[in-house]
Amino acid sequence: MRIGELATAVGVTTRTVRHYHHLGLLPEPERRANGYRDYTLRHAVVLARIRRLTELGLGLAEVRDVLADDAGKDLVEVLTELDEDLARQEAAVRDRRARLRTLLETEGGLTAEGPVSPELATLFRGMPDVSGSPMAAKDREMLALIETTATPEERERFTGLFSGVMGAPGGMERALDAYALLDALVDAAPDDPRVDEAAHALAACLPAGLLPEDVAVDQDDSFLRAFYADFAPAQAEAIRRTMRIVVEGGRS
Repeated sequence: MRIGELATAVGVTTRTVRHYHHLGLLPEPERRANGYRDYTLRHAVVLARIRRLTELGLGLAEVRDVLADDAGKDLVEVLTELDEDLARQEAAVRDRRARLRTLLETEGGLTAEGPVSPELATLFRGMPDVSGSPMAAKDREMLALIETTATPEERERFTGLFSGVMGAPGGMERALDAYALLDALVDAAPDDPRVDEAAHALAACLPAGLLPEDVAVDQDDSFLRAFYADFAPAQAEAIRRTMRIVVEGGRS
């Protein structure tokens, strides 16, 4: 058989056959006097086996290991590992579908920052509607970022702290005031007198115990640099002062 005939017989492409030659999975046949490769039935048998193994999900490196043992005693081990891997993938898919179902069935689960957890979606619903406030939008984005990077225990503590603050008497009003003060600083200088007012207003919105006492507010940290750089200079200064107030308040 010529390469095209072999490929057609087994149901693959000639490019696939050549690729398997290159990888050493399929032995190259001798060439006839006219220069064409002369494939035998044995080549078709091996190529068909490679196709079956790859269709099961084996990688080509695993296929090589199986083909290297004519007795096939490694095949059971390889297929067992594949079955275990598929079981893990199946469990992961079930978990993802459960999360998606929860989001779709939970009122407010799909937000502008979503997808977020049902707990954070509930927190967002309890926050004031300030769709015209750029600072409010940034605040929600940061809450979603923190939730994503936190451990499950930290997420639970985090949402509990903020839910308590927003649900407290006057919580909504304090948040609205803080957003307005911070939005007004977009074109201000870092030494603007309103910076300190905004910092204290924002600090009043943050729950006690939010930041660890040893947090380095002014440390030359790459994440903090990126965080502050996302705000206008005066806004960044107000947030920096807010963090100092919260940390110092926790120490007192």
